Amino acid sequence: MKKAVVVYSGGIDSVCVACYLKPKYELYGISFSYGQKANKEIIVAKSFVKKLGLKKHKIVDISFMKQLYGDSNVLTSSKRKIPSKFDYSIVVPIRNAVFLSIASAWAFTLNASLVAYGAHTGDKNYPDCRPIFSKKLGSAFNQGEIDGIKTGLRKNIKIWSPYKDGLSKSDLIKVGYKAIGESIFKTWSCYSSGRFHCGFCESCNNRKIGFEKSGIKDKTKYLK
Repeated sequence: MKKAVVVYSGGIDSVCVACYLKPKYELYGISFSYGQKANKEIIVAKSFVKKLGLKKHKIVDISFMKQLYGDSNVLTSSKRKIPSKFDYSIVVPIRNAVFLSIASAWAFTLNASLVAYGAHTGDKNYPDCRPIFSKKLGSAFNQGEIDGIKTGLRKNIKIWSPYKDGLSKSDLIKVGYKAIGESIFKTWSCYSSGRFHCGFCESCNNRKIGFEKSGIKDKTKYLK
């Protein structure tokens, strides 16, 4: 079976992406601790490893990025408040490029043919989620290993996201719910860490809308 590396946060999008790919790929999950306020997502990611049948799961500590990011974004800054709807302050500078670089390095060593992350059609406000970005990034990575690919020591990789296939958050939720049932409500979407989802931040609101559009009753516990 072909191998795929999945950038996997424990959030609803990445968990559902793993569910989507599982029938066709041997999955290797990689999670990142980058100084995010929502560090609970790492704990949640660990809890889904067996359920998703991940062959291996790596947690990569790049928390030094918090110092580099400073107060440039609300997800790593302790001084800035998280908004309830999209604002560019939510965008962590080329976060997905950092994640995908490391994930692709692992993919080349595994001879995996696919690197996946959870960007979907609802992520149009995020430049590093758009298909044109991942296409160019994948091309650059393959060029960086072109000699190994030509000699057969490396496999050409494709960076894939649901966005590339026109899949929305609600599409992913339907796939995930079919695959893991009620466990989908244990995924973590909130930009903060607490006992329950805050129910206020942009990500919580997008989660609510995703369930509503999917026609699946949202049983996530929110503070509001």
